[in-house]
Amino acid sequence: MPRICCGLLLVFPLLCATANAQSKKDVPTVAAASDLKFAVEGIATKFRSDTGRHVKFAFGSSGNFYRQIEQGAPFQMFMSADEDFIFRLAASGRAEDRGAVYAIGRIVLFAPHGSPLKVDAQMAGLKAALADGRIRRFAIANPEHAPYGRAAEQALVKLDLWKTLRPRLVLGENVSQAAQFAAGGSAEGGIFAYSLALAPSVSRLGTYALVPKTLHEPLRQRMALLKGAGETARAFYQYVQQPAARDLLKKYGFVAPGGQ
Repeated sequence: MPRICCGLLLVFPLLCATANAQSKKDVPTVAAASDLKFAVEGIATKFRSDTGRHVKFAFGSSGNFYRQIEQGAPFQMFMSADEDFIFRLAASGRAEDRGAVYAIGRIVLFAPHGSPLKVDAQMAGLKAALADGRIRRFAIANPEHAPYGRAAEQALVKLDLWKTLRPRLVLGENVSQAAQFAAGGSAEGGIFAYSLALAPSVSRLGTYALVPKTLHEPLRQRMALLKGAGETARAFYQYVQQPAARDLLKKYGFVAPGGQ
């Protein structure tokens, strides 16, 4: 009997170590549009509390993530700021299906404290500041691969400000970097995601006005599971569609699907 007990004591730690190693293999990396940073980290914390499961995030521009996934990047789930990238991944067989819309995004005009730019929804203050030379730099995300940058461009074009403002643009690699430029004083102002403007670390640095949604195409944000997704990624995908996650998205200014 003592020999059997000793044997069990020796084997038990090995079994525990194996189990832990297996669980670590199922910690998926989710590719998430950078406008989601504050909202989705809150969702992940609640997901961990409710399920005991962990997820990791990579934040960046949706266009860049699309290209990385097409080239075989090992993400298990993609939360895009532009649903078209999800449709393309589904068509190429990289995504399991066409996924689900999880939110509708909005953009804001932002000016840091001390800026000569006065913010308003129709950007009359921006037009006036441009006319008298008070705007030297203005930040948006790169429209070539960032959906929020494209929405900013569309709004500026509609208000006949794009041509004047274009030489003064400071382009962020993604919308989070554009927010850093605008809020951190590297520019007199900028246009970026409402969700980022609502974060305390950003909102305390300046003032903002919500841009009318009629000035740009809807920012329909869609997510999908990618080929090879594991159990935890599947659980998180379902969790994002539940009321607890929807409430957190609403807190950061996202409109629920069908609520626009």
